[in-house]
Amino acid sequence: MHILLVADGRSATARRWIQALLANGERVSLVSTYPTSAVAGVDTLYTLPVAFGSSSGSSNAGAAPARRSAIRGVLSRSRLAFLWARYWLGPLSISFYKRRFHKIIKETAPDMVQALRIPYEGMLAAVTPASLPFALSIWGNDLTLHANGSVLMRASTQAALRRADALLADAQRDLRLARVWGFAPHKPALLVPGGGGIDLAEMERIRSNPFDLFANILPAGGPLVVNPRGIRPAYVRNDVFFQSLPLVLERCPNALFICPAMAGQEDALRWIQRLKLEKSVRLLQHLPQTHLWDLFIRSEVTVSVSEHDGTPNTLLEAMACSCFPVVGDIESLREWITPGVNGLLVEPGKPQSLAEGIILALENPQLRRSAARLNLQLIRERAEVNAVRAKIQQFFAQLVGK
Repeated sequence: MHILLVADGRSATARRWIQALLANGERVSLVSTYPTSAVAGVDTLYTLPVAFGSSSGSSNAGAAPARRSAIRGVLSRSRLAFLWARYWLGPLSISFYKRRFHKIIKETAPDMVQALRIPYEGMLAAVTPASLPFALSIWGNDLTLHANGSVLMRASTQAALRRADALLADAQRDLRLARVWGFAPHKPALLVPGGGGIDLAEMERIRSNPFDLFANILPAGGPLVVNPRGIRPAYVRNDVFFQSLPLVLERCPNALFICPAMAGQEDALRWIQRLKLEKSVRLLQHLPQTHLWDLFIRSEVTVSVSEHDGTPNTLLEAMACSCFPVVGDIESLREWITPGVNGLLVEPGKPQSLAEGIILALENPQLRRSAARLNLQLIRERAEVNAVRAKIQQFFAQLVGK
């Protein structure tokens, strides 16, 4: 089967999804909505920078370092304004790429089209001719945040969901909301992790052969708390995260907080300076996937304080690596976390609530050990990579009639 995938080609999640498709024996052509480096295994790579993708400063697996450096400072001060502008102008930009997208479909002659995320990949792919099957993936904040960003975002979200022949999501909440937003009840839907599953075998190899990188930058002795979410000001409450740290350090003065994807980010640097956290926080660059897993394995607690989310891949990866989750109390995460059993849910807008959760986790090693066993079993049952890939393959085969 030949799949034309519309995605952010820089995204680690998108690249893992491509790996899942390739492992299933599918051919993949990629339309990236952001400039990106080559993606291994992809037949043909096209770039259609809808919604001003060429101007984005988000850094990810395939982004060019020089480009990130040149615009990071400006966009770190204007992310919310840029997001607001995209809500109004982004949907309008789709019409400029419609003809080029149809030309790509004609050139590649795929068996189906899939879009990872509604804004703006799904909005672009919604112009797929009716004769060609179109599968749409929902990401965590597509319907709870972005869809309400403007009148145009609402209309374009509804149009994408009405056009989709099939739907994939990583949270039952999003499958439910999709019906409200226009996805027909009789059309097929699949619940699977957005990254295509968790590779437990690879994680076990890393556990047995850890990288030298962290031995050189992390001091021994104190407990490690990792915040893997980076800077996402529209929905991840890093302000709450940093404000909680002095409260945690009063009880756990040796704790060290590790923040991948925050090195050089002005928002993070300001909080560290304001709260005098220089000795207790390490800001790291974006980490390769295997290095992030190694960090989870070394850490006692992972923190994700978001107000809009589906099921973050970093949450599932941390759970698989025996890292205890302390996360925001939102509907999608209640599908995975039972408070006090395999993790903790906290009020995402309250530093005191987050601090209490981190302290409780750090001071209760038995709770962490028990949760680690439960979470590993949960990942095996619901997110193991081979089982997930088999579900995806069967779902797509039924969609295209092969």
